[in-house]
Amino acid sequence: MRIFDPHIHMTSRTTDDYRAMYDSGVRALVEPSFWLGQPRTSPESFFDYFDALLGWEPFRAAQYGIAHHCTLALNPKEANDPRCTPVLDELPRYLVKDGVVAVGEIGYDSMTPAEDTALAAQLQLAADHGLPALVHTPHRDKLSGLRRTIDVVRESALAPDRVLLDHLNETTVKDAAESGSWLGFSIYPDTKMDEDRMVAVLKEHGTEKVLVNSAADWGNSDPLKTRKVGDAMLAAGFGADDVDQVLWRNPVAFYGLSGRLQLDVPEPEALHKGNSILRGGE
Repeated sequence: MRIFDPHIHMTSRTTDDYRAMYDSGVRALVEPSFWLGQPRTSPESFFDYFDALLGWEPFRAAQYGIAHHCTLALNPKEANDPRCTPVLDELPRYLVKDGVVAVGEIGYDSMTPAEDTALAAQLQLAADHGLPALVHTPHRDKLSGLRRTIDVVRESALAPDRVLLDHLNETTVKDAAESGSWLGFSIYPDTKMDEDRMVAVLKEHGTEKVLVNSAADWGNSDPLKTRKVGDAMLAAGFGADDVDQVLWRNPVAFYGLSGRLQLDVPEPEALHKGNSILRGGE
């Protein structure tokens, strides 16, 4: 089973996770930029973070045979902090980098006017740079947030079929599918979706334009949830081709819209800017 995890925050994970992911079948991933866990105090902290997503994390992933890509953006949560919003002016110099396969995560957290402004601006940046967009739908008031998101996408210069609406569930999947966008589902141990609910959604709505991710962030999460969805699909009667479509071909097709997807893992380098992941020695 080959797996492309289309949304996983490896900055918050250990090297043991990379090893376990490879052993479970993960060969490629996309790491979207997201919040730090505590408030950032200046745009400069974003720049160091973006540089890590373009350098250190691909280096770390390659040690374990995994192709690493990223999406970059001002995330919805931090769009409300005026100390962070100047990063929007600097994003264009990062969006031209080879490892960037979408603008994201963008979208809504609390559905504020500041989030409206950031979402519209970054959809335009995606259109300007020929990139798709990864859109975070809110965890609260999900259906109204999704519908508001769809309206903003329709008013933008970016076609819906270049947008991935993520963090969907049973209450939002129908509207999302009707919008013409790609459909993303985050599978978690305790919240959002689990693998059995995901299988039920696939039975009802099919496997076209569906992406399944583990997200795997700072909280209780599991970077092997993509594999567990694949196993659950097989147990429920889906064929190996269905699993391959959801866990590999669909994310390849969506992020391939960027023209920058590189699935061949580079030969691991011993050092990244003078540093290795090794600790101790003989």
